[in-house]
Amino acid sequence: MEERKLGPVVGLGTSGTFKGDAGLATEVVAAAIASGGRLVDTSPMYGEAEASLAQAFDGRRDEITLATKIWAQTLDEGREQYQRQLDWYGRVDVQQIHNLVNWREHLEWIEAEREAGRVGMIGVTHWNRDALSDLADALRTGRFEQVQLPYNPFERECEEELLPIAAEQGLAVIVMRPFGDGDLFAKPPPAEALEPLRPFGIETWAQALLKWVLSDERVDVAIPATSKPGHVRENAAAGVPPWLSQEERDYISRLALG
Repeated sequence: MEERKLGPVVGLGTSGTFKGDAGLATEVVAAAIASGGRLVDTSPMYGEAEASLAQAFDGRRDEITLATKIWAQTLDEGREQYQRQLDWYGRVDVQQIHNLVNWREHLEWIEAEREAGRVGMIGVTHWNRDALSDLADALRTGRFEQVQLPYNPFERECEEELLPIAAEQGLAVIVMRPFGDGDLFAKPPPAEALEPLRPFGIETWAQALLKWVLSDERVDVAIPATSKPGHVRENAAAGVPPWLSQEERDYISRLALG
């Protein structure tokens, strides 16, 4: 597998996690860094997560690759979001246009910020399968360096168009919803069903699902969201080789689908 574009392959998602609790955010971020994780993904859409992370990063900013988003109907609102991000973090390593909202207009000024050195990589996201064709159209402009999309055994639509485009263009791919928004934990397989996967370092169903995602060579990083340091450490263990062959990935898919 070629080198990943965004470093360690299990990052940290923050949707629905900290609820403004900066102490909890600090504990979780510390666990991520200690486990080798570096990429932290957030958004203005995630309540007070951005502000909580600003405190969690205190003294550790250079250890983090910060991926955040612009989620705004107007240019003024988007610029206000961005200015808060600069105030909190000093720079934005990966700036994503969230859910394609007003993406053409925002892209122009974000590109100017990249040229000025305040933004690193520019990306775009969407979670809704009905919008994935629109996401593909945005990628075809050639103006993005990264894409964030849903990918798990329940949601594989990105395999049809988005992942091939990403591979062709050399885009970094961040995977949201590796656990299917929690749906894949509704009926987990029995522990004995994971026995064939133990040579790959898989001890839990969460690790199986993460390694299923990360064994696709087009994927750079998965961002399971959690507010529990123990889960951070468990998730991180799935981010190292050996990777699964198609046979093992098919086996996990069958377990997930029952």
